[in-house]
Amino acid sequence: MSTLQVRIDENTKKSAKKVLDKIGMDMSSAVKVYFKQIIINQGLPFQLLTENGLTVQQEKEILKASNEAKKGINVSGPFSTAKDLIDELNR
Repeated sequence: MSTLQVRIDENTKKSAKKVLDKIGMDMSSAVKVYFKQIIINQGLPFQLLTENGLTVQQEKEILKASNEAKKGINVSGPFSTAKDLIDELNR
């Protein structure tokens, strides 16, 4: 067995511990599960999201579409919700 030390800010640690306590898991077990999932997935076991809940690629596409729309380029129609816009970008 090997030991791993991780430096993390106190607020993140407390917040994570609170969530893990609710599901009945200690931090060591959570890290083990995380590492196992990295191996199974051959990468991170989740998508990396920005503060807006979007992937970096989705944000880039929205910014590009926004800039194009301001210039009147590739304007295909009005979108009543952000979800409609994201769905269109994903097509």
